[in-house]
Amino acid sequence: MQHKFLLEYAQALDSKDTLHHFREQFYAPELKGKRAIYFLGNSLGLQPKTARDEVMIILQDWANFGVEGFFLGNNPWLNYQNKITPLLCDIIGATEEELVTMNHLTVNLHLLMISFYQPTATRYKIICEAKAFPSDQYAFQSQVKLHGFDAADAIIEVHPKEGTELITTEDIIAAIEENKDSVALVLFSGINYYTGQVFDMQTITKAAHKAGAYAGFDLAHAAGNIKLQLHDWQVDFACWCNYKYLNSGPGAIAGAFIHKRNISDKNLLRLEGWWGNDANNRFKMQNTFTATATAESWAMSTPPIILLAAHKSALEVFAAAGFHNLLQKSNALSEYLFFVLNHINQPVEKFKIITPANPDERGCQVSFSVHKNAKIVFDQLLPNGIFADWREPNVIRVAPVPLYNSFEEIFIFAQLLQQILNAA
Repeated sequence: MQHKFLLEYAQALDSKDTLHHFREQFYAPELKGKRAIYFLGNSLGLQPKTARDEVMIILQDWANFGVEGFFLGNNPWLNYQNKITPLLCDIIGATEEELVTMNHLTVNLHLLMISFYQPTATRYKIICEAKAFPSDQYAFQSQVKLHGFDAADAIIEVHPKEGTELITTEDIIAAIEENKDSVALVLFSGINYYTGQVFDMQTITKAAHKAGAYAGFDLAHAAGNIKLQLHDWQVDFACWCNYKYLNSGPGAIAGAFIHKRNISDKNLLRLEGWWGNDANNRFKMQNTFTATATAESWAMSTPPIILLAAHKSALEVFAAAGFHNLLQKSNALSEYLFFVLNHINQPVEKFKIITPANPDERGCQVSFSVHKNAKIVFDQLLPNGIFADWREPNVIRVAPVPLYNSFEEIFIFAQLLQQILNAA
């Protein structure tokens, strides 16, 4: 498609967009009495307008029934997760038995590493990307130390080649092959938070398994953003937060995936808790743990129903729109964003786009490094109605998401950015 840098053109694209009306199902910040342009779904998604009603139902049942809310009302809490899991299958690319909604992202990462990072004296290394999200790095370091290893030796970071921003799949595979006799776990992001690069999870998983290691992924920036096929890719485990692209609220309950073959592995260790016990035995109050035959066997505590209600409201919007349709729109939005950014970046380059242009190597986030007065440029976006994100030393991240962003918003952003850059 031959795009145009014209407001009328962007508006015409919106008029043809069959998902455009979904933006009205979300609250958005306002500045100076006008709806702001919110490109921060990669940090915190907007609130679905149905979330309040879903949460109020739980609060009302609590008021009406007390603890009997677990069994009474239209949405008994005891099996509330059963309403959520089916809505996640297509988004995560998994079967229902492989999914569990629990805890928060880093808590789940630690719990899963308890199971999938069981180092020996000779096989103890973790291979990950350089500049992973800091919380992941903290988790890797602390897990290694808990097992008595030196993080400087046990953690192998794969870096971009000098002078580049992105990590090649070839370099990841080479690192796995080089450490094939000592690697215990290969654990990457699905999408790097800084660059927006999508990693080839299927190829990485295959290489990890060939080396005799487990393969896991932090999908914080991937879940709800790109097509995932974790079951088919044979990924061992994954975890993600639900407050970014999945719009389930600040501090939302998180999710985890454990491949079916690992659920049935009786030798796989886990930390055991109340809610992971077989539901048929849970209320018999016995002191013997019998793992439920699903990923829920990794759950430890009674689910927080209020958080689940907010999560459910968001997933129902995804279901109504159709995830395949959202992915198609997301790619179209990103293509237009790349076009307008390249258009305003001429004749003299003022910034460098560091996110891959190839749709298979990116989601909706686009990161670009500004060459001159970067922070001054960024600081002028919000007063002019643009919510974007800053990362040191000079990177601006924007993420037009298909549920509530538009082509017109992308044009307005680029036009404003052009004005700011020309004046900088």
